[in-house]
Amino acid sequence: MKALVLAGGSGTRLRPITYTSAKQLLPVANKPVLFYGLEAIRDTGITEVGIVVGDTAPEIQRVVGDGSAFGLDVTYIRQDAPLGLAHAILVSRGYLGDDDFVMYLGDNFIVGGITPFTRQFHRDRPTAQIMLTRVPDPRAFGVVELDAAGRVAGLEEKPEHPKSDLALVGVYLFTPAIHDAVAALKPSWRNELEITEAIQWLVDTGHEVSSAVISGYWKDTGNVEDMLEVNRLVLEGLEPRGTVDDSCEVIGRVVVEEGAIVTGSRIVGPVIVGRGTRVTGSYLGPFTSIAEDCVIADSEIEYSIVLRGASIRGVRRIEASLIGREADVTLAPKVPNAHRLVLGDHSRVQISA
Repeated sequence: MKALVLAGGSGTRLRPITYTSAKQLLPVANKPVLFYGLEAIRDTGITEVGIVVGDTAPEIQRVVGDGSAFGLDVTYIRQDAPLGLAHAILVSRGYLGDDDFVMYLGDNFIVGGITPFTRQFHRDRPTAQIMLTRVPDPRAFGVVELDAAGRVAGLEEKPEHPKSDLALVGVYLFTPAIHDAVAALKPSWRNELEITEAIQWLVDTGHEVSSAVISGYWKDTGNVEDMLEVNRLVLEGLEPRGTVDDSCEVIGRVVVEEGAIVTGSRIVGPVIVGRGTRVTGSYLGPFTSIAEDCVIADSEIEYSIVLRGASIRGVRRIEASLIGREADVTLAPKVPNAHRLVLGDHSRVQISA
């Protein structure tokens, strides 16, 4: 069995961060989201992994390399444009050959991994196996309708009027029959080859498509709110380590990586501070990840993710934020009744008074 990891999306919902960084490499607890997926694949015993890449290919190749750091053999597959999940299978046909494979969306996060689902697939041998979860607003997802016996009856991509609250999770298991389904597709109204339509083709032509509703935690880390939520979840499992200056107060699960310096500060975990970062005279609140080589001075921050090399000085208070690499956040001069902003495309700003 092989794995196909999709890492070619542009991450429009995470702009402006993703103008300069692949969304799959944004960190959760100081580790790229993509790494969690690669580790989950490795834990199933799969070693051959094809990673579908697009415009951010050089960055992903630089970070992941040949996959040996994960115990994997990685091959990169170019997708010239993000034309749908089924299109990713189409361009990967030569790599996949006649092998079964698991397709894993590189920006998805699943607690507990996928090993139980691959074992079930090997045991039951359906043509395809999909994972489902109940969501409050299915309109943003591929939606699955089950019949009275619990069998997959219909699938629809981002429907305006969903027929159920069961959304497709970004992990799929297929036999080679999926290639016939993909070959039969035409572009949808979104000008994409939809994986929902490919699976529907399997259902309509008499193939067995099994499903399982997952009870564990799943997130598509496609926006800031979901990134922060996944970061919170991972930080809750931290094992404390590292040291701080005697002038500090530390409460709860706190990780201070080697080479980080924390002085005169109060830290309420769970918090992780990356190597080479300096924290002085500050407050780091729960569910905060500070990446490597940052500077946090005379500031307060909680429930946030701060990327590599960022600097925050003299600011009170920051929360529920995602701060990009090498960003510089400082206290503005007191100018009455005015705000001075320098914003990138697609930015979102909230200003009180």
